[in-house]
Amino acid sequence: MKLSELCEKLSLQIVCGDVEREFCGVYAGDLLSRAMSHVKFDNLWLTIMANTNVIAVASLTEAAAVILAEGVELLPEALEAARENDITVLSSEMTVYDLCVKISEVS
Repeated sequence: MKLSELCEKLSLQIVCGDVEREFCGVYAGDLLSRAMSHVKFDNLWLTIMANTNVIAVASLTEAAAVILAEGVELLPEALEAARENDITVLSSEMTVYDLCVKISEVS
């Protein structure tokens, strides 16, 4: 499924990046070292962390997108890094759990 379709179905906000990319799989977690070893190519990464380290891990793992849950906003320096590294960042007011459930239902 394309990120654009997911955004439409779940009313996700597009913070930055290309939403025409396809995604496959989801990883939910906030511990960066775990995310580094568990986020796979083309996964969605759901987190409440919004700093530049998240962007670095997303770039390293080649995640399809980072979804910031619970209304968390990307820090300005992280937004700049995301744009520079072509990392797609989406956001939602939903909890990580609710996002996982909804993504499972629609994909």
